[in-house]
Amino acid sequence: MAELEPPTSTPETPVPGGAPPGGSRSKDEVALDLMKFIAIATGYGKASQSSAGFSTKPMTRSAEEHAEALLELFERCRRAVNQAD
Repeated sequence: MAELEPPTSTPETPVPGGAPPGGSRSKDEVALDLMKFIAIATGYGKASQSSAGFSTKPMTRSAEEHAEALLELFERCRRAVNQAD
């Protein structure tokens, strides 16, 4: 009976989330992940913000203002990532 040899090399498969194999990511990708984390964790740029125990008048923001707030946050994250080097 013939013995099966293990493969000498493994094919590179894409990492979930779109990161290239080898772990090297661009600074913009790192900044985007940071922006997503901050936006989700804090509700940054949402149309209405309320805090527990306090009744506040809901802020109304247009879609353009929301997009502008997120773009501003992304630029701040890019600056932070670039300064980290």
